[in-house]
Amino acid sequence: MKIKEANAGALTNFEVLDFLRSRGASKDPTRVIVPIAPSGFKVYDYLVESAACNQTKEHVKEFLERCKSYKLAKAEVLNIINLRPSALVEIDPIIEESEKRFGEQLEELVNLVVEVLPEPPTQKLPEPESNEVKEDTVDGKNMDEDKMETETGEQIDKDQTEPNEDGEQIVVS
Repeated sequence: MKIKEANAGALTNFEVLDFLRSRGASKDPTRVIVPIAPSGFKVYDYLVESAACNQTKEHVKEFLERCKSYKLAKAEVLNIINLRPSALVEIDPIIEESEKRFGEQLEELVNLVVEVLPEPPTQKLPEPESNEVKEDTVDGKNMDEDKMETETGEQIDKDQTEPNEDGEQIVVS
C-alpha cells in the first residue's frame, strides 16, 4: 500500500467504510481472521447502518462537483455527505448562518442532496409484542399455574410451599 499524502484532511464516513471493507471488515460474526481491531469493527457496525453504506465514489464525486456553486466550507460539505440531510430542518444545523447565506437556495441544496446522495438504509422498526400472556418467571419460561420455580430453577407444586414470616414462599418437606 502506497501512502499518497499522510494526514491530508478529514475523511467522509464513506471513505472510512470503504477503507474498512478493503481491510476485510464485514458482518461476519466470527471476525477472527481479519486484521482489524475490535474498535474498527464497532466503527464498521455503525457505518453500515448510516448513509455511508449506500454511497459510492461516483455519488460523492458528483455531489462535490455540483455543490461547488454554493461555496460551502469543507466541514459543511463533509457533514452533508456524512449525514445526508433530506429536509431544511436537518441541514440548518450543519450550515452556519444558512438563511442569511443562502435564503431560497437552501431548498435547492437540500434537493441536490436528495437527488445525488442515496438514501440511508431503512431503520428496522421494533416488532409489535405478541398477545400471548407469559407467566412471570426469572428467565421467561412458561410454567403451569399450579407450579412455582425455586432459586435453582426447579419447578415444584405450589402445595409444597408455605409463606414464612416475610411472606415469601418456602419449600416444606
